[in-house]
Amino acid sequence: MNLDEKQLSSEYIYKGKIIRLRRDTALLPNGNTAAREVIEHNGGVCVAALTDNNEVLFVKQFRYPYMETVTEIPAGKRDSANEDPLACGKRELKEETGAEAQKFIPLGKLYPSPGYCGEIIWMYAATGLTFGEQHPDDDEFLCVERIPLEKAVEMIM
Repeated sequence: MNLDEKQLSSEYIYKGKIIRLRRDTALLPNGNTAAREVIEHNGGVCVAALTDNNEVLFVKQFRYPYMETVTEIPAGKRDSANEDPLACGKRELKEETGAEAQKFIPLGKLYPSPGYCGEIIWMYAATGLTFGEQHPDDDEFLCVERIPLEKAVEMIM
């Protein structure tokens, strides 16, 4: 069965610093047309960094869309659609935690909101950590936490 849709037209509704919003008309497999609203985003990277003591690095930070502080692994957006995901992951790990890793292991990618957003998040594990100073962005305020691997697994289950 053919599941493909074809873009017939596209119009940008909004172009911002982080996202762009467009409205498309798509041709469906059955010959009908449908409106599609799409958010374009450069994508991002998340890094599950494991210390030599089997602790996972997490960061706590306020996330404005949710209006609450959340605990998450180090992550961030790519500076451009052409930025290498691994380079982004290395940068974000250093900025947010002060850590640099000897080894990065690709864990694949995920599509967090595929119904309306083209964002892709590349995932990495990182080991062989050395620590220096954090260098968060000017508008970024966060705390680093080291959580034992066993507890981190419980948190996500």
